[in-house]
Amino acid sequence: MATNGKRKGKEGELELVHKLNELGFETRRTAQYNGKENGSLADLVGIDGVHIECKRVENLNLQKAMEQAIRDSKEDEVPMVFHRKNRKGWLVTMPIEYWAVREKCFQKEWEE
Repeated sequence: MATNGKRKGKEGELELVHKLNELGFETRRTAQYNGKENGSLADLVGIDGVHIECKRVENLNLQKAMEQAIRDSKEDEVPMVFHRKNRKGWLVTMPIEYWAVREKCFQKEWEE
């Protein structure tokens, strides 16, 4: 059963890499590099300042996943959980404090 979970996790990560790349980001799995790249514990790398925790499960404990992302993220990274269920689209969850900062920066750019 653990093998199926690992396989599904890998497939979910690859699926997310393709989706993010389709959206214009150059991401890749860290597991292909022995799970670590520059000390990163993120599932995917390639977006500066973002710690990506990828979850491709039907029954996600979102709070637990976010706690993992926060614990594993570096000080200068925004912890984000990218998640999806079968036959559903990808969603992104992040702490509200980080969202507020990003939103204020986005609004400021629009005003200029």
